[in-house]
Amino acid sequence: MKLPRKEESYVITIGSNALNLLGERARKILHEKSCRAIIVSNKTVFNLYGEKAIKSLSASGFDVSSFLIGDGERFKSFKTLEKTLQFFSEKKLERNDVVIALGGGVVGDLSGFASAVYLRGIAFIQVPTTLLSQIDSSVGGKTGVNSSFGKNLIGAFHQPGAVIIDTDTLKTLPKRELTAGFCEAIKQGAIGSRRLFDDTSLFLKPECDKSKRTVEQRDNQFSKLIAAQCAFKAEIVAGDERESIIRTDNRSRRILNFGHTAAHALETITNYKRFRHGEAVGYGMLVAAEIGKRLDITPPDAIDSLRLAINLAGKLPRAYDLSATEIIRLIQHDKKSVGGKIMWIFLEQIGRAKIVDGSQVPSKIVAESLRTVLRKDYLRF
Repeated sequence: MKLPRKEESYVITIGSNALNLLGERARKILHEKSCRAIIVSNKTVFNLYGEKAIKSLSASGFDVSSFLIGDGERFKSFKTLEKTLQFFSEKKLERNDVVIALGGGVVGDLSGFASAVYLRGIAFIQVPTTLLSQIDSSVGGKTGVNSSFGKNLIGAFHQPGAVIIDTDTLKTLPKRELTAGFCEAIKQGAIGSRRLFDDTSLFLKPECDKSKRTVEQRDNQFSKLIAAQCAFKAEIVAGDERESIIRTDNRSRRILNFGHTAAHALETITNYKRFRHGEAVGYGMLVAAEIGKRLDITPPDAIDSLRLAINLAGKLPRAYDLSATEIIRLIQHDKKSVGGKIMWIFLEQIGRAKIVDGSQVPSKIVAESLRTVLRKDYLRF
């Protein structure tokens, strides 16, 4: 006997003023009797875009409420999750209603997880407002919360009903948020294709801003780059939605974890207060590249390209004062382990990733690579 599984798909809308389409898209994917919509956001984002979201949803016949959480990774917690679920209950949210995640990756991950577990699953729509969440976390259906024993160890796969990417939201981002997002874009280019990597690096070069292109032309180029990044992520997710543990090919969903093994340890050791997620991934990619070099997997020119691109993304927070020994201890508890072994993602070249069993990676090499990357002058040219 076979139980058929309904295939899930959703539309990703990208462009200026895309937030105006929120109500229309929500009504399209939901039952006609759906009447409640809850916007989960944080104070900063809601003050900027909450009114616009409410107006669009109200115009499509939704009764709209909002719930604001704290800003930062430390608020992606059980405590915040419980308060969010309690709010859902107080507003009598039903299975045919919808949750709107208006914000960055923390908002998207937490509200997506709340939607996954409330009434065993209700619809939610991603409205990512940071570059990192637009090109990465809003696409793919991974949701979750952090805990005292690690980042994202508790979560669920819960695909959004739609993703609305309003590129105008990027104009109000602090520089660090853009840096974090561009680090994630570099990661996807590094494992995706040489063309995606080169297009991302080219967009970051300072001389591009000195060209004769108008602001409108540059915004258009940015939108195309975001679309290309989303297309790559969607392709990987479609081929391996739940990150199969038996796949080790270079189109396994696991390759999206390039740079994340060390990154999660960096975030944990600093209590999620020093690094934006993308900033930690910037360091994590370089650590993986240095390990790959010592294992004769990653060629020197690939490391040089990666270092240059990350430099172009922006300045990363200091990391030279962190303990390599403690970082290694945290890496050993990474959620990506299989059979008690870490699965490292390395680069064979820009655009081609390789999954390697952690048993083949000596801890001495990991320690050497960490100390190399975390020194003060590593990112200076």
